[in-house]
Amino acid sequence: MSMSGCARDPVVSTVNAVPAGNWRIERQTDRITGAPLASAFLMTRTVANSKVVFPQPAMLQLLCFKGNPAVRFAFPFKVGSTRNSVFGYRFDSNPGHETGARFLNDFTTVVIEDPAEVAQFTTELAASKNLYVLIRSLNAGRSSAEFSLDGAAAAINAAFAGCPLQAARPTGAPASKKKTRAR
Repeated sequence: MSMSGCARDPVVSTVNAVPAGNWRIERQTDRITGAPLASAFLMTRTVANSKVVFPQPAMLQLLCFKGNPAVRFAFPFKVGSTRNSVFGYRFDSNPGHETGARFLNDFTTVVIEDPAEVAQFTTELAASKNLYVLIRSLNAGRSSAEFSLDGAAAAINAAFAGCPLQAARPTGAPASKKKTRAR
């Protein structure tokens, strides 16, 4: 087998993703472990940023990472950091939520990984038509994205088939306490 810089590995490419409404579902096998690698992603061009004149598309992705469900938002510009930013979302005209989402070190990616928060997010996602995301940051201004969610139920089922979601807490129940760490 020849290794070439021009070859596309289907595991790292999204070319084999199949559509489900507005979503794209990836079903591949990890060539190292033989385990399934499933995820679903959704792109939007309805993106705004207070510091970027012409923002590019953003992505919402549902995936299992290290056996745990996660929700990932990726932007092509800096949106903030865990230390000085707030991530919130709202489905349709339902009440919104601010979560303990984590901003990755690239400052362009936000991840919801707390199991209860992922469960609450996906419960609302399955029954909604639109998602509005707002990030307020001291160092990156304000960023927003709106997603049209047609096909969400199929995306949730496919992405989380290998890592079950825990039951969402009842509306109004307190969120899990954030772990604090020394800075």
